[in-house]
Amino acid sequence: MRDQRLVEFGNRVRKIRKDRGLSQEAFAALADIDRSYMGHIERGEKNITLTKIYQISGALSVDVTELFQKNDPS
Repeated sequence: MRDQRLVEFGNRVRKIRKDRGLSQEAFAALADIDRSYMGHIERGEKNITLTKIYQISGALSVDVTELFQKNDPS
């Protein structure tokens, strides 16, 4: 069973990525993370490192805290 926190994090990353109009492939390249690994992250299948979280926030141009908000970003 997947950890719900990882699923919520992945859903949040996917939503922000889509809001930015980025494909998963383009986003993964910006974050310097393998595209298939990014898919695992977005599906909540990977418990990622803090380094990866910062790579993701940088690629999305958001503060790290936005990746953990439960409500929609402004």
